Amino acid sequence: MFGKKGLLCCAIACSAVLIVGCDEKEELVEDTSVIEEQTIPATAEVELPYVTPFTGEKIADEITTRPIIATINNHPAARPQSGIGSADVIYEMLAEGNVTRLLALFQSEIPDNIGPIRSARDYFIEIADGLDAFYIAHGYSPEAQTMLTNGVVDNINGMQYDGSIFKRSSDRVAPHNSYIAGENIETAAEKVNASLLYQKKVSYTFYEPDEHAKIGVQANSVSVKYSNYDSFNSLYTYDADTNTYSRQCADEITTDYLTNEPIALSNVLFFEMNHSIIDNAGRRSIDITSGGTAYVFQEGLMREVRWENIDGVLKAVEEDGSEVKLVPGHTWIHFVPTNPGIAASVTYS
Repeated sequence: MFGKKGLLCCAIACSAVLIVGCDEKEELVEDTSVIEEQTIPATAEVELPYVTPFTGEKIADEITTRPIIATINNHPAARPQSGIGSADVIYEMLAEGNVTRLLALFQSEIPDNIGPIRSARDYFIEIADGLDAFYIAHGYSPEAQTMLTNGVVDNINGMQYDGSIFKRSSDRVAPHNSYIAGENIETAAEKVNASLLYQKKVSYTFYEPDEHAKIGVQANSVSVKYSNYDSFNSLYTYDADTNTYSRQCADEITTDYLTNEPIALSNVLFFEMNHSIIDNAGRRSIDITSGGTAYVFQEGLMREVRWENIDGVLKAVEEDGSEVKLVPGHTWIHFVPTNPGIAASVTYS
């Protein structure tokens, strides 16, 4: 019924050979290939060669951009702020009255948007100068204006570039709505003939990945009180699973507006400093040079050390004068007035 050719094709189809065609020119090719197992060596873990200066994290490429410091508005109408989750370090301190402002240091990561940007004070500029940072602000006190005009620090200010380098958000009211885009920082530096090269090479000191903080008393939460007005008092809570601290202010978790994610901190520090009122507007002078008592919170532990101004850079130091090691990650530093004092302002449990 099938004929010889049909029978041959059926037989071949059922046999363990390769079929190449099934006509008068077809050939039968026996499959004699053998697939051998190959052992692929496991990729060796390569240690990244560089460390970020202010977070202590390992990276593949060397940091070449100088620190960027921006004055960030901390008024309740300015929250949540944009870009603070990307800041390597945030310094929080009093401006007028019992209102605090933030200085956000960016280097390892520049966020898409930063703000709301607020005005400069003389001690903000001194901190930026010590870090050789490019300083961003919108507005200034009389003392700060003089310092900026005299070129104490490379800077750009929204007073001169409002609507161009600085943009206003339509969903908030002034002065809580001035922002600078991350991509505009390079343009900003060019506008004022400033270099963004990392030249002073300032950095903090960090634990190695296999090291841990071992000294201190157990402290899973810490709060700081600036006044009876709760809007500027903060609470930090340690999470042993992530080895980081979350932050609450006015009973709300501190998040980054860009990501809607809570910030995560590896270190929380408190520096006690002399504060004084210098004018009728309630502006302050803060002594950032003399040194004093400091508290360090890391890995669920608290200990008392000191802070010093070392070549313009504020650092926590040990009894022997060596720098306190920080846990790799992000850091939040509070400046606390000597009166009533750090012991009265900071509580932990």
